[in-house]
Amino acid sequence: MPYVDVLGHASYHEVAGAGEPVLMLHGGYCSIENLRSLGDGLIDAYRVHAPERVGHGRTADRVGSLSYAGALAETIAYLDVVGVDSAHVVGFSDGAILGLMMAMEHPARVRSVVSISANLDPDGFVPAEDFARATSAEASAQIEREYRDLTPDGPGHEEVIVAKLTRMWETEPQIKPAQLEAVRAPVLVVVGDRDVIRPEHTLLISRSIPEAQLAVVPDAGHLVAQDRPALLGLIVREFLDDVAGGPRELSE
Repeated sequence: MPYVDVLGHASYHEVAGAGEPVLMLHGGYCSIENLRSLGDGLIDAYRVHAPERVGHGRTADRVGSLSYAGALAETIAYLDVVGVDSAHVVGFSDGAILGLMMAMEHPARVRSVVSISANLDPDGFVPAEDFARATSAEASAQIEREYRDLTPDGPGHEEVIVAKLTRMWETEPQIKPAQLEAVRAPVLVVVGDRDVIRPEHTLLISRSIPEAQLAVVPDAGHLVAQDRPALLGLIVREFLDDVAGGPRELSE
């Protein structure tokens, strides 16, 4: 079974392809299925690592609260376990936040970052009444089904993990725009034009990172990878090929 020991916890992951390493980081209450199409479009030229964090997908929950600091430690430990010194990081939502944190706090581990629908603080979201238009009912239902189908924690645990995530989202992250000025890795900031992240907040992120690129995906809500998979795949692939110097098969 594709499990590895990460900080004493059995964590599910998948690895496919060959070339420069790409680390896929899923969103909160999601699994690697959320980014599978995007990852599948990269494995012809990159080695794609897709871990599932504690309480997500096929990785069991553990006692205690969730935090971005804890998830960051888990992500860095995962890279150590699988022997990856540095990687291109492609993250969505919570995973995008982790990608930015990696670039700030562990710059030597990051070759580039694709940050999809990140926020710097809880004030980055649109008003609650606008959430419905930002996430289709069909896509939301799919994520809920995936959680119930994949979790090893048993029926009813979704209420537990949602409560943990909600408590985290209400107070975290707390990233100051000035902190992003220290990022030196190439960064592509991506957002849907109907995202739950306020447009001005996304613009603040891209403008705070030196030489960051910005892509607004049309006709896409927060679940950009589900709403516009083909277009997102083209955008991400072109960025990675550019910063990696073109498709190559290289070892770390």
